[in-house]
Amino acid sequence: LARGEKLGAFGLTEPGAGSDAASIQTTAVLKGDEWVINGQKTFITSGSIADVVVIAARTDPAAGSRGISNLIVEKGAPGFRAGRDEEKMGLRGSVTSQLFFEDCRVPKENILGKPGEGFKQFLTVLDGGRISIGAMALGLAQAALESAVAYSKQRVQFGQPIASFEAIQWMLADMATEIEAARLLVYRAAWLKDRGVRFTREAAMAKLYASEAAERAAFKALQIHGGYGYTKDYDVERIYRDQRLCTIGEGTSEILRLVISRQVLQ
Repeated sequence: LARGEKLGAFGLTEPGAGSDAASIQTTAVLKGDEWVINGQKTFITSGSIADVVVIAARTDPAAGSRGISNLIVEKGAPGFRAGRDEEKMGLRGSVTSQLFFEDCRVPKENILGKPGEGFKQFLTVLDGGRISIGAMALGLAQAALESAVAYSKQRVQFGQPIASFEAIQWMLADMATEIEAARLLVYRAAWLKDRGVRFTREAAMAKLYASEAAERAAFKALQIHGGYGYTKDYDVERIYRDQRLCTIGEGTSEILRLVISRQVLQ
């Protein structure tokens, strides 16, 4: 995986467990030298094409979030199969899949850490993932700005480029300012992670602000393009669709505000 020779996926989300990740229903029961897994996962990035999937499963149903463990499931494991790939609004270059486990058997040693450590483990993974989504949102926002700037310079109305109108200039100014603020938040969260310092709050802030800044930037960019922005002749329509995931994946904006407020109030 580290060398890029195999593709991995992380199976957390289920049909009935999205933001409430602790309510997952997938189970793993130790029988002899094997874990027997039953359940379903959904919205799993690269799920159907991954060589290996790390899945969260309930190994102790009576222990709540402390009864969740993470298990390694390799492609081809008996009882493991991928379902459909979702028809998504955007980010169509990324496969998003359903996964099914029907008496799926994996070796006893395929557990990550000790039984019951899964909840803590995947919270750490989500912290890192939020930096990644923040960075993706930042890139989409930057692309929206660059497209809007280029179009506003060449589109002529009322005898002059629309970039000369204050209404357009103010939108571009807001976009540029918010993008730089988002960039600093994302970079700071990444810097803290690299230093081995706790970064839960900063990752949530970076992802929250960058994703919502990208949403505003994409809206303004499409507005600047006018009717042409609503067609596939320009890339802003794709940017508009792609950025929409950023306020949802790896923690919705609402969940992130809860995370941030709890960190602030500690």
